[in-house]
Amino acid sequence: MPVSQSTLHVINHLDRDYLRQALEHDVRTGLTATPKWLPPKWFYDATGSELFSRITRLPEYYPTRRELAILRTRSADLAAASGADTLVELGSGTSEKTVLLLDALAAAGTLRTYTPVDVDAVTLAAAARRLTDRFPGLSVRAVCADFERHLALLPRTGRRMVAFLGGTIGNLEPAARQVFLKELRATLRRGDTFLLGADLVKDTGRLVAAYDDAAGVTAAFNRNVLRVVNRELDADFVPEEFAHVALYDERHDWIEMRLRAGRDMRVRVGGLGLDVEFAAGEEMRTEISAKFRPEGLRAELVAAGFTIHRRYTDPAGDFTLILAGV
Repeated sequence: MPVSQSTLHVINHLDRDYLRQALEHDVRTGLTATPKWLPPKWFYDATGSELFSRITRLPEYYPTRRELAILRTRSADLAAASGADTLVELGSGTSEKTVLLLDALAAAGTLRTYTPVDVDAVTLAAAARRLTDRFPGLSVRAVCADFERHLALLPRTGRRMVAFLGGTIGNLEPAARQVFLKELRATLRRGDTFLLGADLVKDTGRLVAAYDDAAGVTAAFNRNVLRVVNRELDADFVPEEFAHVALYDERHDWIEMRLRAGRDMRVRVGGLGLDVEFAAGEEMRTEISAKFRPEGLRAELVAAGFTIHRRYTDPAGDFTLILAGV
């Protein structure tokens, strides 16, 4: 019997105008706030994506290894428990970890469709093409979208497992997490499931080291947001004059990444007609990465309307995967 061909469809909800307007809004809002901030989504141009891929292989950066360890041992159980024929992945990136879930769903005989969702159209299309080569008969419906704004636009066909991996949930502040989880819950139908990967609270030294590696790769990744703003909005940041800062806020249980101005400076953002003053030593937040306690994470999911089906933790107790239903 001949093997059916895989198919690839790309749906793009992010035209150039949308991305430009979103960047302009975020940069204007963040640089005129007190204290200043920029959101982490703008790290990820081609250079940023490559730097993050390097970060995941650093000895200090444990989350990727721990999550992979859980997926290697538990993917078959996840496939059986979900009964999914469609995998939707939010913030899919290169889809490297996803292969383990797709393998398990294929082995269970249910896999039909994979829907990766990401803001980076180039990375999204490249990853989707690799998967059509690997999984004969798989329908890949790649969606270029912002998962914080376009959940309601995602395809709802099939029995879906919606995966949100890598601890990315931690980039959202508590109020934004609450909105995201409730909006996601509203898109799910009976029989659909939600697979969430989250980093757990642990020794502060290990947490900080994971975001401030000895090789300086995370520092380069952090400064890359300034290069994106320079290129896209005609700004004149000098990235090398900003020091990378990573610290743990015990009150909020999150890591903060910041950029610290090395001297007094004025930055011109030509595309916005905006001049921004930085004092020597002033810090601008570029990312939070919340770390969770199991009971707190469970409470957030239940409050959003989810029912917990499975919870797995790696042997070191560093990272957790939760399969929830509606």
